[in-house]
Amino acid sequence: MGKTSFAINVAQHYNTRIISADSRQCYNELNIGVARPSTEELNLIYHYFIASHSINQDVNAGVFEKYALQCADEIFTNNKIAVIVGGTGLYVNAFCNGIDEIPDIPVEIRNDIIENYTAKGLPWLQNEVQTKDPKFWKTAEQQNPQRLMRALEVIEATGKSINSFKRNKQVERPFNIIKIGLELPRELLISNINLRVDKMVEEGLLEEVESLIPYQHLNALQTVGYRELFEYFDGKTTKQQVIEKIKISTRQYAKRQMTWFKKDTDIKWINPSINIDFSQLL
Repeated sequence: MGKTSFAINVAQHYNTRIISADSRQCYNELNIGVARPSTEELNLIYHYFIASHSINQDVNAGVFEKYALQCADEIFTNNKIAVIVGGTGLYVNAFCNGIDEIPDIPVEIRNDIIENYTAKGLPWLQNEVQTKDPKFWKTAEQQNPQRLMRALEVIEATGKSINSFKRNKQVERPFNIIKIGLELPRELLISNINLRVDKMVEEGLLEEVESLIPYQHLNALQTVGYRELFEYFDGKTTKQQVIEKIKISTRQYAKRQMTWFKKDTDIKWINPSINIDFSQLL
């Protein structure tokens, strides 16, 4: 059982709705490559933040925080429980604890960084952040291009480290939060990832990404599964090589997710492959 099916089962048990906390599934133009819930799954339970925005919009943790809190208020008018599901740690943290107030970034700065990253790759981005924001670099997710680009654009726009905008105090929410994490044995997780990537290719991932080539410069598309395939369509790699690269990138992303969430001592970890009594979760 994955995050989506687990969340649907919980929502059905409590007759409530789901708020997605996935930073990629919110884009209407992205479907196969972000493993968006199927039409059948979306028909079972109402989901917020799925295909709710365009890749042309600037969606970040701050946008999500405001959006998700409004959705929660709507759910709470008819139900005492809301379900949030997703693997974007920054978004989950924004909802639970509040987000740092960071000034707006000029579009020119953001586009310039994306263009340089696209042309020169991750080593260039890592070197830029390490040189310009060494304070952030020491604790950064150094293999996560989106986090690195965010830090770089902030210091270039404000002259200050992104760390200087961090809150010292968490926001108190007017509701209780119960956190549940799903943890599979490593071998099973790797197998699931490999099978999922193969299934995405069978379902038309390459065709989806090819249709998005005119938009590859957008921040929304600097992400696993799309970034690698843009290189393929540029003739830099073969089909088999790019599929293997997506599998490796996805495994690395899953590892970073787990590292992020394992730092949260409030999370109760469970094995989703065993029978679960949903009434005992809360």
